[in-house]
Amino acid sequence: MTTKRLQPDRLFQRALKGHTLYSHVVIASGKSLVFIAGQLSRDREGHVVGAGDMGAQIRQVGENLRIALEAAGVGLKDLVKTTTYVTDIDEFFKHPEIRHEIFGQSLPNSTTSRSAAPVAPGFHGRD
Repeated sequence: MTTKRLQPDRLFQRALKGHTLYSHVVIASGKSLVFIAGQLSRDREGHVVGAGDMGAQIRQVGENLRIALEAAGVGLKDLVKTTTYVTDIDEFFKHPEIRHEIFGQSLPNSTTSRSAAPVAPGFHGRD
């Protein structure tokens, strides 16, 4: 898959701690579309990873996305869009560097929304 990421000059560039948070435009071409079910911070056995620690949960969700994408024959650099639901949006925005560890400079389009309640006890959100 070929992806091109654009940050139009005439759009506001959202950044925290010096990290741009998402790409405004992603153009994907070639190969098939791959859809991944919502991922939680669960390990292979289904245990919550990082209960009460949003940074650890973001890392685990990133790892789960990587595994799912690799199963489809693509990688995180090919990820076009994420939608993230969190219970504490302020806590989420304390960890932009973790998303950059996961995605590098290949930031996907991203929408983050506050959710009233976690999916299950111990979760801050899902992607």
